[in-house]
Parts: sequence; C-alpha cells; structure tokens
Amino acid sequence: MIIAVDVYYEENKAKSVGVIFQGWEDSKPLEIIVSYTETPHEYEMGYFYKRELPCIQELLKLTDISQIHTIVVDGYVYLNNEKKPGLGHYVYTHFSGKIPVIGVAKNAFRDNEAFVKKIYRGSSAKPLYITTVGIDLADAAGHIQRMYGEYRFPHLLKLLDKETKETRL
Repeated sequence: MIIAVDVYYEENKAKSVGVIFQGWEDSKPLEIIVSYTETPHEYEMGYFYKRELPCIQELLKLTDISQIHTIVVDGYVYLNNEKKPGLGHYVYTHFSGKIPVIGVAKNAFRDNEAFVKKIYRGSSAKPLYITTVGIDLADAAGHIQRMYGEYRFPHLLKLLDKETKETRL
C-alpha cells in the first residue's frame, strides 16, 4: 500500500492526515487516517522537518506500517544540489531507509535542480516537482504522473489536501 501524508497547523495544534491507497492509478482511497498533535514544534526557517516530522510519526502509528511500500510527502526530499535533507529524507531515515519516500512539491526550490524531476499533468503549464529517496527518481516521477486525475495535482493528493484543511482543529 501507499500512504500520502500532510499536516495542517492552526495556533497550537496540528492535524495530520494520511490517505492510504493500493495502486498509483487508484481513484479512491482504501482509508483516510487522522491524528492531532497539541503544541507542535515552532516553525524554524530551514528546519521545517522539526515541526512536521513528529506529527507524521504520530500519524503513521495509526497504520500497519509493514504494509506500506511507499510514503508520499507534500514537499521535498532534498533541498539543494548538495543533498541537504528535507522533510522526505527525514521521514525515510525515521524508518531506517526501509520505505521509499517520494516528495511532491507545487513550487520550485532554489538550487536543487540536480535531484528534482519536473512533471506536467493535464493541461497545466506549471509542473510538479518530484524528489525521492529509496526509489529511482524517474520511476517515482512516473508513479506520480500516472496517478488518477486529469489536472496538475493528482486526485488523491488533492483529496489529502482537502481532508487536511477541512474542519477546524
């Protein structure tokens, strides 16, 4: 199974959501899981993972992680051409490098072209930025490219975004 994860913050609370699905072309999730974190770590520029990773760790306790073969994060695996770790890399190392992680970002990040593959979906002129660890970059980009939905952002990732922001904390 595959899980796509995201976190939404409001004041001193965080809502983490995971959309679990079987295959890359699936149009519906198998399950949606939700967890809440009180007083998450404060945001530090350049250290986004310190805020997001603990929330994702708590969320993933709600699933049988041994059944997950790929984790998709909203963001980057590497932040620059020197492989400065981003959120996706920290998620990967949390699981001792046993579960591949694909980062899907909506916006470009400066100086990280070496480890990013741009993909274009639907009729959008704006790309998605794919980064990865534990899986070949071209394969990961192909998986995201094939995801269900006719628009730039795949349907299940759009559902994840909606579920994450839905209902105030």
